[in-house]
Amino acid sequence: MEFMKIAIEEAIKGKNKGEIPVGVVIVKNGEVISKAHNLKETLKLPTAHAEILAIEEACKKIGNWRLTGAEMYVTLEPCAMCASAIAQSRISKIHIGTFNKDMGACGSILNLLDYNMLNSFVDVKWCYDKKCSEILTEFFTERRRS
Repeated sequence: MEFMKIAIEEAIKGKNKGEIPVGVVIVKNGEVISKAHNLKETLKLPTAHAEILAIEEACKKIGNWRLTGAEMYVTLEPCAMCASAIAQSRISKIHIGTFNKDMGACGSILNLLDYNMLNSFVDVKWCYDKKCSEILTEFFTERRRS
């Protein structure tokens, strides 16, 4: 999958900066409108998740907070904060590379993207990609060695 490969490249950029390797690409009408990786450590901000940064960039690029018709490709299942931002931004579809067994909020632990109380109707596609899992495993294995 072409766009997931770009998300993986973003995750690797984050890993090279010492960030938890999560990468995101937002696509609309077949065109990449934003991409990002985690920058929590770099920016010293708890909200600097790849998903939030990519949503902010996409909104600026199209000049609207509504990303209706856009699709997000993300290497790791989003947390509750990011899932809520995805729903709020009206992203239509999300493609997820691997499960987040600790904080996943798109079907693993919680499912905020299919929750009527939030008026959320995001189409979630699980497209397990072994590379997405491997990058995270390598990162945390290296971190434990340090």
